[in-house]
Amino acid sequence: MNSTATLPESPFAALGLLAPFVRAVAQEGYEAPTPIQSQAIPHVIQGRDLLGCAQTGTGKTAAFVLPILQRLAERPRNGKIRCLILAPTRELAAQIGERASAYGRHVGLRQTVIYGGVGQRNQEIALKQKPDILIATPGRLLDLIQQGFVSLDGVEIFVLDEADRMLDMGFIHDVRKVVKLVPTKRQTLFFSATMPRDIADLAQSILIDPVRVSVAPQSTTAEKVEQSVYFVAKSHKRALLEKLLRDQGALRTIVFTRTKHGANRLAEQLTRGGLDAAAIHGNKSQGARERALEGFKNGTISVLVATDLAARGIDVDGISHVVNFELPNVPEQYVHRIGRTGRAGAEGRAIAFCDEDEKKLLQDIERLIRTRIPVAGRVVMPASSADRTGDNDGRPPRAHGAHGNGQAQRGSQQRAPQQQRASQQPRVAQQPRAPQQRPQAPRPASVTTGPSAGNDPNSSPGPRRRRRRRFRGARLPQGELS
Repeated sequence: MNSTATLPESPFAALGLLAPFVRAVAQEGYEAPTPIQSQAIPHVIQGRDLLGCAQTGTGKTAAFVLPILQRLAERPRNGKIRCLILAPTRELAAQIGERASAYGRHVGLRQTVIYGGVGQRNQEIALKQKPDILIATPGRLLDLIQQGFVSLDGVEIFVLDEADRMLDMGFIHDVRKVVKLVPTKRQTLFFSATMPRDIADLAQSILIDPVRVSVAPQSTTAEKVEQSVYFVAKSHKRALLEKLLRDQGALRTIVFTRTKHGANRLAEQLTRGGLDAAAIHGNKSQGARERALEGFKNGTISVLVATDLAARGIDVDGISHVVNFELPNVPEQYVHRIGRTGRAGAEGRAIAFCDEDEKKLLQDIERLIRTRIPVAGRVVMPASSADRTGDNDGRPPRAHGAHGNGQAQRGSQQRAPQQQRASQQPRVAQQPRAPQQRPQAPRPASVTTGPSAGNDPNSSPGPRRRRRRRFRGARLPQGELS
């Protein structure tokens, strides 16, 4: 490749990138490098080992993919894997592969992506094409090495991406196995969003005289992200979420939960409430995860409910809102979560829900980011129900000993359809009213107040009618959002 064919007028050319890569970057719509790209690219081109600390959304992938492509393109192909990139998740591996294809479109390099969760037959066929670059998750890579489909004796450049995720997911043992299989004479690039002791020790053991680059320390949040917190009981988080999603026109939103089960349940509840939602986490099949991500990218899914591990592989522009439905146990995760919005100079909103048990977590987050998150509102329980708790799926608490509710329910069933639809929307900032003045709309047995119609001898026709009316969304208490 002609090393003199640079484009001096391009900021990327000033970093030492050659014309084919400058042109590819321009075709992807990028005009100027990000800070980590400016710091890392020249050193990688020179062949130095590198230790990079950068959070999500900083342009880290291009910071190592572009110079790697250039180094490989300057030397003839030898039929061996010359660059190995390890990633913790299937989604991240696939996205690195997409970037490598886009940036290397004008040079004749081959790259292959392998990961678990899918059949390996197609991956075996791709490996027989003798790729220059192999992007892999640790488990599937070791499987294919053991089966004789992969040899790493020709690796010149080794990249470990998101090393802290490797540690969290229990892959460090596999990573150490892989390190022993690559030549000791190599260039090593090591990236991690955080640098706990175990990760620092691993980096020290595999890097030689590395250049250190760091962008956006783990305690800083994106400047153009508007943060806010709502204090809300756990049982009313879902109702508040539905109201905010509708009122604020959240076109593309990521909602974070702590657990896979919680992500599944919340996505199902939002879907029943009339929102286009899907869940993504490690227990989902590869096909289901790819469909959810594709729907999120093309707009058919507006709300993606995710766990922290799964979200690390999401690389989608234009995310308008990030909602911390449950605050993370580790404060640094808050920074990573809200880094999904407000990218590339765009504005974004980060909303946190905090219940009574999460106040200590909120304090830890505010201590880390060195700022107080503005309080956007408080969902206050009515005095009559302040000493009771709702069930664990976000529905309001039941009242006790309220006889005569069967009569009120039958009266509510006779109202006009438009009144019923209006009453089913989450309501805030309203004072409680007597049942005879404003009877409540029919709701499923799990959310009605007082005895269910099925247990009330005076209300036999109730359950069948309610089953025919679809319940659309959760309900906030008739308290106050202040």
